[in-house]
Amino acid sequence: MARPFGYGALLRTPGAWTFLLPAFVARMPYAMLGLGTVLLVLDTTHSYTTAGAVAAVASITQVVGAPLTGRLADRRGQAPVLLPCLALHGASVVALIVLALSGAPVWTLFLAAGLAGASLPQIGAMVRARWLHALDGRPEAVSSAFAFESVTDELTFVLGPVLATTLCTVVAPAAGLTAEAALTVLGGLAFAAQRRTAPPVRAAEGAGSGSALSRPGVRLLVVALLGVGSVFGALQVSITAASEAAGKAGLSGVVYGLFAAGSVIAGTAFGAVSWKRSPRARLLAAYGALVVGTSTLWAMPNLLTLAVAAFCCGLAIAPTLISAYTLVETLVDAGAKTEAFTWLTGAIGLGLALGSTVAGRLIDAHGASAGFLVPAAGAALGFVALVVFRGLLVPSAGTRTIASSRPEPVHASH
Repeated sequence: MARPFGYGALLRTPGAWTFLLPAFVARMPYAMLGLGTVLLVLDTTHSYTTAGAVAAVASITQVVGAPLTGRLADRRGQAPVLLPCLALHGASVVALIVLALSGAPVWTLFLAAGLAGASLPQIGAMVRARWLHALDGRPEAVSSAFAFESVTDELTFVLGPVLATTLCTVVAPAAGLTAEAALTVLGGLAFAAQRRTAPPVRAAEGAGSGSALSRPGVRLLVVALLGVGSVFGALQVSITAASEAAGKAGLSGVVYGLFAAGSVIAGTAFGAVSWKRSPRARLLAAYGALVVGTSTLWAMPNLLTLAVAAFCCGLAIAPTLISAYTLVETLVDAGAKTEAFTWLTGAIGLGLALGSTVAGRLIDAHGASAGFLVPAAGAALGFVALVVFRGLLVPSAGTRTIASSRPEPVHASH
């Protein structure tokens, strides 16, 4: 049985703080880019449709660009990929701000937003790759590390929108995107400078030279996390609609905050346990709990019961994500792990966009409660896929992380 590996031991890992602190700064803007874009474009064009469409383009290009960035990081190293991404992202966001404030044609806003999304550095995936290297792939330690990262993700998605909204409303409409660019570039540069903790570049040969998505198990996890993303997106829209229908629009943030709080609490506890069951078994159990939780949301009679139900749903989110990230690491070769993490992150982002879109249409047509059918359906479909094809989630001998046989690094020029 694996020995417990708590957060104290995790944070005492040599070099951990040197990449964790700049990574947190660089990840904070993840949830600021979309909202900052909406608030700026809305202020300059006075069109919700245009603002939402420009932000959607940034989200879509991020989903498309993230796996490519991850693959290059695996092949060339993190710093050589980060530096051009940071330069392009900073320039694209500045261009978007200037174009919006100057009243430029709408198509130029789409172009700038698309480049900003595609070049957004995938710091979260790179941090997870660094943990794998620093912890030598020890399963009990990796589980704690991924739990820690899940909690960090939740914090950035709670704090980022608050910071963006405050800056845009109190300082200036462009202040949110300005802060996003500054935090991304400064935090990213500080993170890239920590080369001692970066994972080694791996030789791209044999099976390892293929994309992480060539693994059937990775494709299955992408489908599953599309379902999780649909829960995020649909809840954001549906909770807002339910709060407005109840005449208490100001409480929507509180209700959604309880959903996020449930995830943070569960993620913290999940990572502190030394699990005997496999990551696949933990994923199926946590995802099943998510299905049960989301299936009750549409029937909640008031905001109080909805808040309690949302909190309970949140308890299943972090364990699901932690198990998925832990599992995908065992399904791919050493030279494709960062890319694999970006596929999962991209799936969540795409699911979020789809979930919010479908939920919005249902709410317009049938009322606030109809929106809650989307997270229930998305989670149910993802769970069915996991159950039916669970055999794909068993790692092969060649992709298991074995601490004693870590491949030797090679030079990037190879």
